[in-house]
Amino acid sequence: MSTAPANSAGSPPSAVLSPPPVPSRASERATCVAALAIFALAASLTIYFTRSMSGGMPMPGNWTMEMMWMVMPGQTWIRAALTFSGMWLAMMVAMMLPSALPMLLLYRRAAAFRGASRLSALTFAIGTGYFLVWTLFGVLAYGAGETVTRTAMIWPAWSSAVPLATAAALVLAGIYQLTPWKSTCLKHCRDPLLLVAHHLGGGWLGALRLGIHHGAFCAACCWGLMLIQLVLGVMNLPVMAAVALVIALEKVLAKGALVARITGYASVLGGVALATKSLMNH
Repeated sequence: MSTAPANSAGSPPSAVLSPPPVPSRASERATCVAALAIFALAASLTIYFTRSMSGGMPMPGNWTMEMMWMVMPGQTWIRAALTFSGMWLAMMVAMMLPSALPMLLLYRRAAAFRGASRLSALTFAIGTGYFLVWTLFGVLAYGAGETVTRTAMIWPAWSSAVPLATAAALVLAGIYQLTPWKSTCLKHCRDPLLLVAHHLGGGWLGALRLGIHHGAFCAACCWGLMLIQLVLGVMNLPVMAAVALVIALEKVLAKGALVARITGYASVLGGVALATKSLMNH
């Protein structure tokens, strides 16, 4: 009579001891290559948009209205908003994908460990949810920016106050960088493991919800930095590169919170300097 032990399910011991599936290096490399290709396309589109939308209109108050805030003759507001949203999405992918990629790979590994199938589709669903949040952020930004600039075109007194409003926005963004809310959201963005662990499963809808959830935290973390970019030049490449670098350093460096505070102080000082200059010109 055989004395070999049997497990409760009656399966052979080798099935009990078999390791869980893990993503292969080739699979992860393919994901990184795909992300690099998407990043390159988004960066190319962003550069194209910045060149095609360069220039602006001098306004009372010694500032320049960027072309992208203008509804061109024969163009409806909805079409202008869609055009802006497309430019904004390309810019967000170029700016945010490098710092979001570690989260995407983390989810892919965790999903593979649980034996999920169609990992590429799940990873794409997370990215879709994440950038959907940023696209909605851009739509709101366009509504606010277009309202401000349209009012400035018909009301000179408002146009003259725009530099002071810009200074106030820089101070507000800088103050937020120093708050506990910023620290909490940044902590989540730097370590999304807990979020991923609680949102595994659910197929592509679950992955989409996870992307939206993570995107909402990221938007809450970075809205101050985006406000800085919006008021200094939404399609200004040096400003864009600087903001993207700060976002990456906040998330990657061990002292990312220090980077956030330094940026906050710099933004407040810049806002105060701009306000002082504007008041002296008046």
